[in-house]
Amino acid sequence: MSRICNDFAYGDGPVAKCFWTDTVSPTPRAALNEDTTAEVAIIGAGFTGINAALALAEAGVDVVVIDAHQVGWGASGRNGGFCCLGGAKAGDATLTRRFGAEATQDYRLAERDAVDHVDALLERFAIDVDRHSDGETMLAHRPKDAQGLATYAESISATYGVSSEVLPAEALPERGLGTQFHGAVTTPIGFALNPLKYILGLAEAAEKAGVRIFADTKARKISKMGSTWQVTTKTGSIKAQKLVIATNGYSSEDLPDWMAGRYFPVQSSVLVTRKLTQEEQEAQGWTSLQMSYDSRNLLHYFHLMPDGRFIFGMRGGIATSGGVHDAIRNRARGDFDKMFPAWKNVETPWYWAGFVCMSRSMTPFAGAVPDQEGLYAAFAYHGNGVAMGSYCGALVADAILGHDKLRYPRLMTKAPARFPGGRFRRLAMYPAYLGYVLSDL
Repeated sequence: MSRICNDFAYGDGPVAKCFWTDTVSPTPRAALNEDTTAEVAIIGAGFTGINAALALAEAGVDVVVIDAHQVGWGASGRNGGFCCLGGAKAGDATLTRRFGAEATQDYRLAERDAVDHVDALLERFAIDVDRHSDGETMLAHRPKDAQGLATYAESISATYGVSSEVLPAEALPERGLGTQFHGAVTTPIGFALNPLKYILGLAEAAEKAGVRIFADTKARKISKMGSTWQVTTKTGSIKAQKLVIATNGYSSEDLPDWMAGRYFPVQSSVLVTRKLTQEEQEAQGWTSLQMSYDSRNLLHYFHLMPDGRFIFGMRGGIATSGGVHDAIRNRARGDFDKMFPAWKNVETPWYWAGFVCMSRSMTPFAGAVPDQEGLYAAFAYHGNGVAMGSYCGALVADAILGHDKLRYPRLMTKAPARFPGGRFRRLAMYPAYLGYVLSDL
């Protein structure tokens, strides 16, 4: 297995102090220790892989899922818990220029469908995910950012058919959204959740539907023999007619070779405070459970949880060593203290990091891999994998089954081109990130 980041990023170090793992006690799943067969094999037991497996199994397909770690170990079990619009980094102007206005609108509606998809799964399987927040709120971190809020709200309303609300700075305190921002837009689509509870609950539903899930089972080799795919692991193998790659930012350059250069892992880091008292919440003026993010390019995302803890995440990590991991914690804590000064003495005992995945086209991909019969993949959700990663898993299942049940934007079926730079492509992020930092001032 050939990967482009420091080995530390693929071990337990970055997730050792993840808050979500303290909220559940899952039963570890066993490793694959034999040779087996299936109609479909899936590599990756996260939102994408498990959603694909569940949909296939419910259609009567024999499915085996493997993961190098346990279910939800990757980004699916360590993100900020935002089930919201998003999936593409490219803006409407770029998408319209490349694909046309109709295709762009179709894609944006699929973003809303993705949120509805997760909502329906939670209800259908009665998965308790500590759900809260009515939509999401974007907060202007500079006065000049507030000037475009009305236009932004109109665009959201026109695209998704909802009524976004513009909040001037003076209205934020009465909504429990603090006093440090210069205005906001609330979009009434989406909700916050415990992502690990979601993926674990969904995996149980998939197993009840007949899916076989094997954990601690790293794929070591992928080969094709006639029309049959074979995935070889340390202690067994799987032969299947169809193979799905659902590893997103934790992908490798050679499993399969087609993935090389097409995915770009970017770090996102998260802090969680101890429980805040009501008095402490009021001292900062933040009493809302609304999931929120600021208007920076290297954005911060945050929300108060129902139990009184506050989650605070940020983009911006490039290197992936243990030393850098610790340094980013200090930087995240510094940003937290500046943004929420009343809480500068509040402990943040939980801190972890994981990969957001980007594509060169800045759009998600989901579907059949060109010129690779029986091979499917889904990846590149650009930090919005709770909804879009789940939906893309269902789209891959639809493609395998030949169904037409879901909105399937054609721009998501176009295979992303490779990034320049090969294995060293992450080096290009240093000047880009510097530019983002300067533009966010």
